Amino acid sequence: MARLTPANVELAREIIGCYPRPKSALIPLLHLAQEQDGYVTDDAMAHIAELVGITPAEVLGTCSFYEMFKREPVGTYLVNICTNISCMLVGGEELLHHAEEALGIKAGNTTGDGLFTIEEVECIAACTEAPCLQVNYRYAHRLSNDGFDELVEDLRAGRRPDIPPHGVLARVRQHIPAGRAAGAISPESNEAPVWLPPPAQPEGGTT
Repeated sequence: MARLTPANVELAREIIGCYPRPKSALIPLLHLAQEQDGYVTDDAMAHIAELVGITPAEVLGTCSFYEMFKREPVGTYLVNICTNISCMLVGGEELLHHAEEALGIKAGNTTGDGLFTIEEVECIAACTEAPCLQVNYRYAHRLSNDGFDELVEDLRAGRRPDIPPHGVLARVRQHIPAGRAAGAISPESNEAPVWLPPPAQPEGGTT
């Protein structure tokens, strides 16, 4: 299991600097750890705790609360298939069963080549496009069994550059130049944020 790489430590410090309290950066730092390894390792959580000044148990508490953070390795492509009511009514469960047969695994497992993990999930907020699924949280709408097979074939062949490996949230990371940052000020500070206008002076100037 891996701690954050030196390059990611530098990026983590940049992320922490955007928040008034270091621990406020916890969720983006967990995403950074998951992007690095494909899941959030115990060592990465301990490293994050050091960086933001909290205990590893507090990091674990946040990591374990959110479904999108995985604490065990998953496939390069995490396939979330919705079987909630809207999808169920138009074939969501049948799509799940077809995916299990096509990939040779049951939901909750990963293919032997490490490429695909299947998960059965509840509503993914695309009810008008049912049945639907997500691959690494990118949507595929109104999917038939044939459409699923085509999707899998395209992923195996590398024909879906719009779907990056699991853990990658965005292809372009925001960086704020030092001179353009609004400034992260502790809530306990009496200093006004730089983006607030100075207080109005009474007529006749200062007293």
